Amino acid sequence: MRLFLASTSPARLATLNAAGIEPIAIAPGVDEEAAVAEREERDGPLAPADMVQLLARLKAEAVVRAVEEALEGLGEGDALVFGGDSAFAFDGTIYGKPHLPERARERWLAYRGRHGVLHSGHWLILVREGRVVDAVGEPSSAEVHFAADLSEAEIDAYVATGEPLKVAGAFTIDARGAAFIDRIVGDPSTVVGLSIPLLRRLAGRLGVAWPELWNRD
Repeated sequence: MRLFLASTSPARLATLNAAGIEPIAIAPGVDEEAAVAEREERDGPLAPADMVQLLARLKAEAVVRAVEEALEGLGEGDALVFGGDSAFAFDGTIYGKPHLPERARERWLAYRGRHGVLHSGHWLILVREGRVVDAVGEPSSAEVHFAADLSEAEIDAYVATGEPLKVAGAFTIDARGAAFIDRIVGDPSTVVGLSIPLLRRLAGRLGVAWPELWNRD
C-alpha cells in the first residue's frame, strides 16, 4: 500500500518520513484563494476548520488521476492519497502564509505572550485496483502559545531567515521558530500540517492498517 502526498511541503514529508513512511509527493496545483472565494460566495464565510477541510479535499482530488497513472507505471493497484491544508486562527483572523517580511514581523509582534489555534485539514482517498472506492476526512486543531519575552531583535532575525514567510501563521515548531514557542496544547504534528495520530485513524476507517504504510528502515 503506497501513500501519495498531494503536497510538496517539506514539513509534511519530514513528518511522514519520521513515522516510517516514504510517500510519493505530487504538487496538487490548486488555486486556494479562488477555491475559498468561490465557496464563500455561495455559502458565506467559512470557519477555519471548514476552510482547511475544503482545501485538503480539493488537493487530494486534484492528484487522483496522476496517482492512477503512477500506479500503472509501478505495476501496483492500491494506494492512499492524502491532501492536507493548514491555517492559523488568531484574534478572530485566519492567517495563511504571510509571504512578505513586513507582514510576518507584524504578526510576530502581536503573537508575543499570547496564543492562537492552528487548524489542519485532512482528506484521505482510497484507491483499489486503480480506481477510487472511498474517502474520509477530518480536521484537527492545536493551541500554540508564544513566548512573552521575545525581543524585537529576535523577531527581526527570525523573519530575515525567510523561514516564516512560506508557512501558515508565519511560524514553525520543527525548525528555528521552535525556540519562540512555549508550548503546544494538542497534537504537535497537527501544527506541522499533518496529524499522524489522526491520519492513522482515517486509514483505519478505510480498512488500511497503519503498519501497511511503513516502507522506510
